[in-house]
Amino acid sequence: MQLHEIREARTAKVAEARSLLTAANGANLTPEQQSKFDAIKAEITALEGQEQRAQFIEDAERRSMGQPVDKPRQDMEGQVNVLDAIRCQIENRAATGALAEFQAEAKRMGIEARNGGILVPTSIFEKRATMTTTGAAAVVPDDYRADQFIGLLRNSMIVRQLGARVLTGLRGDTVLPKATGAATAYWVAEGDALTESGTTYSSVKLEPKTVGALTAFSRNLALQSNPSIEALLRDDISAVVGLAVDKALIHGTAAAKQPVGILNVTGIQTASLATLSWAAIVAMLEKLGLENITANAIVTHAKAATKLQTTLKDATAGSEYLMQAGRVAGLPAYVTNQLDAKTGTPNTGRVIAGDFSQLVIGEWGATEVLANPYAAGYYEKGDVQLRIMHSMDAVVRHPKAFVVADDLGL
Repeated sequence: MQLHEIREARTAKVAEARSLLTAANGANLTPEQQSKFDAIKAEITALEGQEQRAQFIEDAERRSMGQPVDKPRQDMEGQVNVLDAIRCQIENRAATGALAEFQAEAKRMGIEARNGGILVPTSIFEKRATMTTTGAAAVVPDDYRADQFIGLLRNSMIVRQLGARVLTGLRGDTVLPKATGAATAYWVAEGDALTESGTTYSSVKLEPKTVGALTAFSRNLALQSNPSIEALLRDDISAVVGLAVDKALIHGTAAAKQPVGILNVTGIQTASLATLSWAAIVAMLEKLGLENITANAIVTHAKAATKLQTTLKDATAGSEYLMQAGRVAGLPAYVTNQLDAKTGTPNTGRVIAGDFSQLVIGEWGATEVLANPYAAGYYEKGDVQLRIMHSMDAVVRHPKAFVVADDLGL
């Protein structure tokens, strides 16, 4: 069945289950009704599994063709207003418009906010934060010019842009099956018997890790209707939570209660750029080729990028630089200070090359925003305390899909 057919079938089954409970009118279900309810429940669960699989395939097909994923949902999420999510909590009223539509969609998927919070789509924070403020007083004067606001300089979020796969709407821990060995083909003479061989399997597991932050701002800021203030608030949340997630996808460790980032995944390949040259770059990428991996990007940080952009491929006149026009060896090169230099005496630069679609990100629910105008120390001043929480995890499907060099002289 197509995705829309699966959703229609599931909606019909939910309505059927609801009618059974309504017919019971609060009384216990009869054995016959209970049996029917259990059968419907099993069908709903099966349809939900089909929906997740169909959604994954549809999204993958859209990405492969360069099309936006789930355009109607994307449009709806783009209309969600974070400021409205905060205001409706302060004013103790129900969500309206696109925000209400998103709450209904999340509830349909079994995602509900806890403790009176409001859910907002994580996707609206997936951009570079360029307009933020460290104090509410800077953005509420009478003649406020949001278009001229000078925000903090933030690291750029990078990992999702590189094609990492995202699984949304997860509930329990999620296990991804993984083939670790293939069957073997044999040449035989006439009359010879084939030798039996089989594929071997293992699995990788996604378990929710939660990141959150507490911040505060004035009540007047929350009540402003200027769309630019919504952008400021959205970008600030992005800087608080989005950058923390992005950093963990690269550097995260289990000891810090984070997803295990690419640099700490057991089995990733290593290379050396201590003697920086075109041959060393090619040798680094060769390691991926030997594992049947086609790299889709290279990631480095500012100081390492400077070194790459000032080192010639060849001493011959007219030679290109190792990194030129935003590319290294024909691959797009991304520069972000989310990737740290390796600490030492002296520090050395890092370069990561690989197929970033081999990184799978799992998300449980959506980003939850809870505004509390009654928190001690804030209520007296009329300020609002804001709590942001997001649960996710990440695994690398094939560790050998990445190669890291961390000895580049700076």
